[in-house]
Amino acid sequence: MTKFLLAVHVIAAIVAIGPVTVAASMFPPAARKVLDAPDDTSALATVRLLHRICQVYAVAGVAVPVFGFATASDMGVLGDTWLIVSIGLTALAAVVLAALVLPRQSAILEGYEKQETLSEAVAERAVADRAVTVRLAMFTGIFNLLWATVTVLMIIRPGSTTGA
Repeated sequence: MTKFLLAVHVIAAIVAIGPVTVAASMFPPAARKVLDAPDDTSALATVRLLHRICQVYAVAGVAVPVFGFATASDMGVLGDTWLIVSIGLTALAAVVLAALVLPRQSAILEGYEKQETLSEAVAERAVADRAVTVRLAMFTGIFNLLWATVTVLMIIRPGSTTGA
């Protein structure tokens, strides 16, 4: 049963967390492209798609810790330090995604959908919007770094049976 749970946990991480990290990373540059070419409907469509990917796969990503807990319980490692640190970092990554990344993506997207054409007011706001995308990129980088750290802890964990 442990091998099955571990396989599902790893597959869920690849299938659910991978798309979020990639789409979230692509969102800020795509959002800046909309600022540079506000009448480019394909650029706006790209931003919408990236945001939707982040939302859907964030929900699907709940399967990762669920199967992770099941696997850890079956392996008898729930009290191990590396796992407790991983759980904390996973929770922090979830908070960063839910509280800092997704709401900012939504706000940026709502701002673009309200504007119909580039006007002087929009041009003045573009500088502020660019700063917003830069902050979003920072939060996305933090989210990605947290997940990379959890991944490393899962692969090179203390007491590993792989001999690595």
